[in-house]
Amino acid sequence: MLDVLVTTAAGALSATVGVLVGGIVTRRAQDRHWIRDQQLAAYQELFSHYAKFTMELRRAHADRRGWDYDWGDWSATLMRVSLIAPTEVAVEIDDFGSAINSFLDQVARGERNPLHNPLSSEEFEQARQAPAQAQVRLVNAIRRSLSNDDKGLPFGIGG
Repeated sequence: MLDVLVTTAAGALSATVGVLVGGIVTRRAQDRHWIRDQQLAAYQELFSHYAKFTMELRRAHADRRGWDYDWGDWSATLMRVSLIAPTEVAVEIDDFGSAINSFLDQVARGERNPLHNPLSSEEFEQARQAPAQAQVRLVNAIRRSLSNDDKGLPFGIGG
């Protein structure tokens, strides 16, 4: 009788431990999946803003017209990404933001504004090189953080 009781208790205990461990493992997997989804959405939003304002500036210079962009959304996107990005990605986001700031100094602020002193297509492309290179580094940092892609892309797409 004691053998049956011990065997039953051991079976119940191991089943309970199995359920607890399974719950913990499942919860961690769900948390990782949720964070990854949030990161992807934030990264997509960041690159969407970058592509939109870059294209708007390119068109403004080509058409010799003014332009406007909601920089509050850009700033909010940067803050959102900084909350969920791993450190390596956050460093590249900061570098990307600095390159964007420098780019805006060249193409949107001061003497070289699209309305009064537009850049040629070649000059615009030259000014866009630093952000384009920072974009490639950022994309590769994101790819490494999400999928262990050690190769990365040697070129940028979009922007």
